[in-house]
Amino acid sequence: MKRLLAALLTLVALAAAAAPAAHAARGLQVISSQRIDDRLTDVVVATPALAAPVHVRILVPAGYAAHPRARYPVLYLLHGALADWRSWTDAGDAERITAGLNAIVVMPEGGNGGWYTNWFNGGVGGPPEWETFHVGRLIPWVDATYRTVARRGGRAIAGLSMGGFGAMSYAARHPGLFVWAASFSGAVDIIHNAPVAAVIAAEAPADGGKPDDQFGNRVAHEIVWRAHNPWDLAGNLRGLVLTLDTGNGQPGPLDDPTRPFDPIEDQVRLMSVSLHNRLGALHIAHTWDDYGPGTHSWPYWRRDLERALPSLTATFAHPRAAPSPFTFTAAEHDYGAYGWRVRLRGARMAFSTLADAGPRGFRLRNAGGRARVTTGPLYRARSAHSVAIGRAAPRTITADRRGRLQIDLRGDATVRIGARAGSLAA
Repeated sequence: MKRLLAALLTLVALAAAAAPAAHAARGLQVISSQRIDDRLTDVVVATPALAAPVHVRILVPAGYAAHPRARYPVLYLLHGALADWRSWTDAGDAERITAGLNAIVVMPEGGNGGWYTNWFNGGVGGPPEWETFHVGRLIPWVDATYRTVARRGGRAIAGLSMGGFGAMSYAARHPGLFVWAASFSGAVDIIHNAPVAAVIAAEAPADGGKPDDQFGNRVAHEIVWRAHNPWDLAGNLRGLVLTLDTGNGQPGPLDDPTRPFDPIEDQVRLMSVSLHNRLGALHIAHTWDDYGPGTHSWPYWRRDLERALPSLTATFAHPRAAPSPFTFTAAEHDYGAYGWRVRLRGARMAFSTLADAGPRGFRLRNAGGRARVTTGPLYRARSAHSVAIGRAAPRTITADRRGRLQIDLRGDATVRIGARAGSLAA
């Protein structure tokens, strides 16, 4: 009887380790969970960020349940337009490709034409809020439910086509969350490519919206488009391990030789080349595979994923430290990166930059009116610091209980922070 009870308890523990918890966590509620096989689970979740429940497909590494104390990094794998959460396993063979990957793979729903953004919706906002769901709700839920390495060095993101845009946009808007990012035939420059704007507008009705609902009108609301565009945010990607893969639209070695020229891959190549050149101009290292003949199709995306795994594995094994000091650009009035926060008051939506931000100070550029900068938790709690703003006389600011300084500014400024002995956080 004791042996039977012990065996039953072991089975319960293994099941709990393998299956997601059915509870609400930070604005996300699990509606149902279906285990497809030993590695693959389909979860249906609901969140106020979206108008209806959506699916998330999750692959755990082999042996996940048998090693209940082990923790694993996570790859977020995003699908393209007019596809869904099943695409990477049903068409992309992701379960076989990742069979030897010692990581969790999360494949969330992103809409037929969601474009991995909180929709503009004519300026009123509201659902669907894909970025809020993926970044603000799903990632915390995965970290709370699965045994993850819940830090930047244990988190990566990749995607194809629309999902390639999403991967690079999320990485550039939230570089403190990801250490590695990859785009496979990604639409990674939606500003300097006229055809893609029409495609994005046309895809909104596939998700029940009106044309231009995702980012607004391309001309009238250009700043909204640029605020999510990987090309405009390329400087934020410094410090990540990056991969860009693209074909040129000509039928290639993985195509039927009778297949015609593919104009979609031709266009995403132009966007990939644009981001590649931008990264090069900024001296940001990245892997660039402009592999020539190849169409906008699954055989190439399966190959892209397979070829990317050695880089991903090496990065998870030896993750790059977050850059310090760092520079971050955004167009919102309230933004943050690497634990820092910038709040602009009374400013129109326009790019501003928190530059050279580190324990000794920072610069704020193009801030407009008043601003408040909250540093990361870099200092001893309640420690006092000499803060000089521009040419003004230094004043003393005390760190809060989390070791952050709150510094109020009037427009652009250079700030120097003095650190007394023992005042920096360990």
